Amino acid sequence: MKKKRPSEIEYEESCGSVFADLGISYPEAALAKSQLVWEIAKIIKKKKLTQAKVAKVLKIDQPKVSLLLRGYLKSFSLERLLRFLNDLGYST
Repeated sequence: MKKKRPSEIEYEESCGSVFADLGISYPEAALAKSQLVWEIAKIIKKKKLTQAKVAKVLKIDQPKVSLLLRGYLKSFSLERLLRFLNDLGYST
């Protein structure tokens, strides 16, 4: 629903999910994946791991680590991301 502010600038209110707003299929899954990758990136940073080291730990190649950390998540399932967290030693 488009609305106008007093300054006459048109804007559209969010439905509450940026992924749904952008028209991404399965926005809930996209949000879950992004949250998992956020945790993965925090672990990598905390442990000061290189992408090459992360690749060895996760048993994937370094270019896939790069894609993962840059948010290209289409080729990563939720289950795989959870396994990555486990492999990196995630704990709450």
